Formats: sequence, C-alpha cells, structure tokens
Amino acid sequence: MAAAGDAAKEYVAGAAAGVAQVVVGHPFDTVKVKLQAHNTTAHGKVYKNGFHCTSRILVEEGIRGLYKGASSSFIGIAVESSLFFGTYSQAKQLLQGNYENGRPHLQVIIPSAACSGALISCILTPTELTKCRMQVQGKDVMHGARYSSPLDCAVKTLENEGLRGIFRGGLATFFREAIGNAVFFCTYEYSRYWMHNYLDSPRFSSSSNFVLAKDIGIGVMSGGISGMAFWTATLPLDVAKTIIQTDPDPHLSRNPFRVLSMVYKRAGMGGCYAGLGPTLARAFPANAAAIVAWEYSAKILGIKRG
Repeated sequence: MAAAGDAAKEYVAGAAAGVAQVVVGHPFDTVKVKLQAHNTTAHGKVYKNGFHCTSRILVEEGIRGLYKGASSSFIGIAVESSLFFGTYSQAKQLLQGNYENGRPHLQVIIPSAACSGALISCILTPTELTKCRMQVQGKDVMHGARYSSPLDCAVKTLENEGLRGIFRGGLATFFREAIGNAVFFCTYEYSRYWMHNYLDSPRFSSSSNFVLAKDIGIGVMSGGISGMAFWTATLPLDVAKTIIQTDPDPHLSRNPFRVLSMVYKRAGMGGCYAGLGPTLARAFPANAAAIVAWEYSAKILGIKRG
C-alpha cells in the first residue's frame, strides 16, 4: 500500500507541474504555433518575427488571443504531466536496480524518459490538435472552419474527419516526445546533480534560507536549460506536427519527414525552425516553473528523491 501511495503522489506532483507550465508558457506557445502555421506556406511569411506576431494578436484579439486553446491545454497538460512525471519516476525506480543511488545513469534515464514520452503522445495528439487549430484561427485566416471552443473544435473534427482526424500528427508527436523527453531528462538529471554537488559543498552556508533559495535556483536553472534542450532537439518535428494538424488539405502527407522535406524546399532551414525565438523564450520559464512545481509538490507530499 505504501508503494501505491508513493506512486499516486508522483502523479499528483506531475499534474501540479503541468498546470504551472501552462500558466507561464501558453502565450509563447500561441505565438509559436501561428509562426509555424503561417510562415511556412508557399505564399511567404505572414509575420516578420515573434514580436510582430504578438503585437498583431494583442491588437486584433486582445490578451485573450494569447490564451486561445488554453482550456484544452490545462486539461491535457495536467493529465499528460501527471502521467509523464509519474511514469518517468516509476520507470526510473524500476530500472535503477544495482546502479548507485543519487548519481544519474544514462542507462536508466534514457529508456525511462523515452517510454514515458511515447506513452503521453497518445494524450497529447488530440489535445494539441484542438489547441493548435484554436490558436491559428483569427482575423488573418481567410479559410478553414471557425471554432467557438476547444470542445467545439474536437466535435467538428470528429464529425468531418472521424477518429483518424482527431489523431492527425500522431507520428510526429510520438517521435518528438520520445526523443525530446530523453534529451530533457538527461539534461535535467545531470545539470541538477552537478549543481547540487557544487552548492552542497562546505564553502556555502547551510542556513534554511540558503537551502530554500538554492533548491529553487537549481530547479529554475535545471528546468529552464532542459526545456531549451528539448525544443532545440525537436523543433523541426514540432513544425511538421503543426502543419499536419492545421493544414486544411485532407490529402497532405502525415509523414513528418516528408512534410519537413516540403518545408525545407519552400522555406529552407529557417522554415524547419519556424517559431524558434518564442519557443526558446517560452521553454526556459515554462519548464523552470514546471520543475519547481514538481519538486516542491513532491516535498510537500513527502516524496524522497536522490
């Protein structure tokens, strides 16, 4: 029963991390999605850069425009983060075996993170599809269905495209999550280990105020750097996913590598990394918030980690 209770706590801590991530990161994500959907077409760029895109959204739609699709994100990311962090923690404990506790091991981290990432791609695909379709619609969009809410978007997608339609972009999401989360947790575990090794030395104060500041600082830095590593490694796959999920052409290939090849021919390497600026600007604070929320929720719930 104790083991089951600890496992449940891991999932609760993961859900808290997801909520924190959406609150901080969703406006940046809206800008990223608009840049990916509208700056990779054959008609050329709609937005000059992330600042231009943000100003257009604020002028035409107000602050609410930056939080389009946020309700589906709150639900999806809370469930996804709960499963993601919970599954990663459980798989890591299972694989730790005879390896030295407290020290990170690639043989443990990579399969644990990749498996949990692959698992959550099943949840992320439909929630991100509704989020992206909500985000790309606006006064600058001259075609395509209009959706009043994420639920309306999901219902209309099911009516028009069936169950297969709601899972458009699933392969791209699978690769992005499996690869990206392996990169994320390798970066997180090693940066956290090195920073703790340095700051836990006798040269630094052991007062409660310093310990609190140190733990928050390490969470912010390790989470932020890991988030940037995730998106640097996987942004081209995310570009392909956004195009697959938002393009109105029903005959568009769902193979992310074919879509990337098409984007490269149209817009070069810059097209494959469309939205890089707002993505990295979002990645640091959003993932820093997620990791701090995860670690402190775990402490409040009495979960002990190395």
